[in-house]
Formats: sequence, structure tokens, C-alpha cells
Amino acid sequence: MESPPKDNLHWSKRREKASRYGPIKLLLIIFKFFPLIILKLFAFPVGFFYFIFSSSARNDPARFLQKALPKGSYRPFGSPLKTIISFSLALVEKMEAWGGKYPFKKLHFMEDDITELIDSLEKKKGAVLVCSHLGNAELLRGLANFNLTGVSRNVPVTALVDFSVTKNFNRMLEELNPDSKLRLVSVNEITPSTVISLKEKLALGELVVIAGDRTSASSPDAVFMLPFLGRDAPFPQGVFILSLLLEAPVYTVFALRRGDLSLKGEYGFYVHKNDIEFNCSRQERRAEARKLALFFVERLEYYCKKYPHQWYNFYDFWSKGT
Repeated sequence: MESPPKDNLHWSKRREKASRYGPIKLLLIIFKFFPLIILKLFAFPVGFFYFIFSSSARNDPARFLQKALPKGSYRPFGSPLKTIISFSLALVEKMEAWGGKYPFKKLHFMEDDITELIDSLEKKKGAVLVCSHLGNAELLRGLANFNLTGVSRNVPVTALVDFSVTKNFNRMLEELNPDSKLRLVSVNEITPSTVISLKEKLALGELVVIAGDRTSASSPDAVFMLPFLGRDAPFPQGVFILSLLLEAPVYTVFALRRGDLSLKGEYGFYVHKNDIEFNCSRQERRAEARKLALFFVERLEYYCKKYPHQWYNFYDFWSKGT
């Protein structure tokens, strides 16, 4: 049997841009011993290197940008290159946050549902945050470890991740901050006891964070096919069903850089609360989960059009993969 084309592989079977630990280790050394501006400037030639020598670094952003950018504004060379350099800068800013060097004043809250979220956390009421690979949601997770989220108390964070593709990135975070209070749970090993444990954390006023824009590696067919930038794309059913089961307020969140290639690293943090019905029957649950997914996708599409060069899903997003 022939192997499927690389572009059609499920995202979990493709090598991440920063998957090997050697380059990450080099970044850590520069981060620890050199001024931060050196690392940010270093992101430009690194991004250019990937663009020149990696066909996927050119093709993956191009596929997305041709849908997200206004008609006639796509540039075959400049548009994908801008995305790759933006991604390199985002990696540096993740390190800033986890290393305790990111100034909280550079994260700007909008006049949206952030006030309700902060008030809820102040009252020790937990919440589920559904994020994406648009922008830099890692920023808030990193800041939470230094009590810099705008809440007067420490807010523990549990993140649901795919260990099979994030092990080197998690290793980098541990080196940056060995005392991190972040807890990691495998998205591929969710059991009834996991749900109970997460509900207990939420009852204590903690946060649970999960990405809503990547399908399950273990159940790639368990998806909602939803309209996204002019064509149906697969979104994970499990994320939104789990959000219902946890019976806590659900917020869709985005951290988006002000200026795709800005060295200042200032971000706008956008928060949107989902109005969903938790007390639904088992038969109604899938329909409610789909509504929750639609809420997420509509906002994802809106911000993708505003910040198309901050989309860091480097694979054919519209393919279910094999």
C-alpha cells in the first residue's frame, strides 16, 4: 500500500517545525546568556532559513493564507515568509512568559468578557479556556505561573495536550521553569476518572485549557465538519463534548500580537464566553457540543481574517488526514 501524500497526513503524524530538541536547546542557551533582543533578531534569519530549505514551510502557510487574506493580497514569497518569521517570534515570546521575563503590561485586555472571567476567578470559580494555534495562547499559561494574570490569587492551570508531539516543547518549558505549577493531561487518555479530577480542580477555582482546533490523534474521525474560511474543515468533537461534561463556564480565548513582526511583543488578549446548556440529556449532548464548536469556529475565523500571519497550524487544515 502506498503511503499517503505528506500534505494529507494527520497533523499528529507530521513533524512539528520545532520538534527536534537540538535547535530548541540552542534557543535556551541564547535566552539564558544573551539580551532578549538578540534572540528576537535571531528569529528573522531562522525563519528565512526554514522558508528557503523546507518546502512545507512554504506550502503549508500558503494554503491557509490564500483563503484567509483578502482577494488579491496574497504574495507567493512574502506572505508565507511573514508567517514563518511571526512563528519564530512567537516561540521567543513563549520562552519569555515561561522564563518569567515577559512584562504583564505588554498583555492588553480588551473590553469583552475578560472582566467576568477575572471576577469569577476572584470568587474561586473555575473555567474552561478553549484556545487555538492562532496567536500565542501559551502566553497566558506561562504568565499564570508567575501570578501575572490580573487575578489577586494564584490560579493553577491544567492543560490538555498531546504528549506524542509536544514532548520536546514540554521539556523546554521544564528547563525554563522547573517550579511550574502547570499540570499536563494527555488528551488521548481521557477517562471518567479524568473528568471527575478536572471537575474537582474547576470547583477549586482553577483553569482547564484545551485547544479546539486540532483533531484527536487517537480518534481522527470523531469530528464536526464546520464551515471555515469558505470550506468545511474538521474540528474535534471530543474537546467540546468534554467542555460540556465539565459543567463549568467555557471561554474562547485568543492572544494576538500587535504587529505580526513587531519586536515589542505586545499582545491583545480576547475573551468570549460561550452560552451553552449544561443540563442536557445524553441524546442532546452532541447537538449542544456542535453549537459550542460553532461558537469557537466563528470567532476563530473572525480573528484569522484579522491576523492571518499568526496562524501556526502547519499542515492541510481542511484535510481529515489518514
